[in-house]
Amino acid sequence: MRLISSGRHHATFEFGDLQVTSLRDGYIDMPPTRLRDEDGRTLDELPAAVPLAGDNLRLSVNAFFVTDGTRSVLIDTGASNAWHDPTMGLIYDALDEAGIDRAHITDVAITHKHGDHVSGLIAPDGSEAFGKLERVWIGEGDTSVFTGRLEPIRDRVVPVSEKAAINDWTTAIPAPGHTPGHTVYEVRSGTGRLLAWGDTVHVPTLQFGQPNVSWELDGNQSQARAMRATLLEQLTRPDHFVAGAHLDSPGIARVTPSGDGYALEYLAPPIG
Repeated sequence: MRLISSGRHHATFEFGDLQVTSLRDGYIDMPPTRLRDEDGRTLDELPAAVPLAGDNLRLSVNAFFVTDGTRSVLIDTGASNAWHDPTMGLIYDALDEAGIDRAHITDVAITHKHGDHVSGLIAPDGSEAFGKLERVWIGEGDTSVFTGRLEPIRDRVVPVSEKAAINDWTTAIPAPGHTPGHTVYEVRSGTGRLLAWGDTVHVPTLQFGQPNVSWELDGNQSQARAMRATLLEQLTRPDHFVAGAHLDSPGIARVTPSGDGYALEYLAPPIG
């Protein structure tokens, strides 16, 4: 995978016969007390390697656009203005900066129902953000999110209950734990595989080295922990890459075994 362009809010990679663009929606600050040990208790102490912004953890919020030049899929959509947080909602600027016309996006794949992943389907002015949207893929356990603000999209929702092909090179794979419908998306090119996930990892400086650490908002912490272990082990295979919604922007990296955990090697320097 090779970086071919970047800016303040995007980074585009050549991935065999595909292009993968990381889109920076912004960041959100969360208290370290959201982290949990294997018994569900708040961590006593953070390792020195975990940086803080003030007293908080700073989580990047990323989405990913993948295209073969003809077909495309947008994985996650950011927060729009749903959280009323000026540090998020930048995905539309990121698409413009990357030269991607959102009016032509027909397929959106959502990792799970939380607002920083799905709210960008609706623009801040209340209109649909993707004018030619045909399908929204989301785990069956998370389809209840399509009410209220997201109600206009409901008729295009495709529930995912088992592995499902979105196109010739993208497969939706259920990965429950964080939410009942949490879903990862495997993208295959002629040179490797990319696994795009949502909230499998929240704090990359901690949870790769200590993958048993979980997050307070994991709906089922033991299931989320087991799923993270499974996915991390898969990612150590040759020519496998990860694209993470909360990895440091642009959030695309290799994973290798390291001690009792894993190490992360980003493919591009941080943006934002």
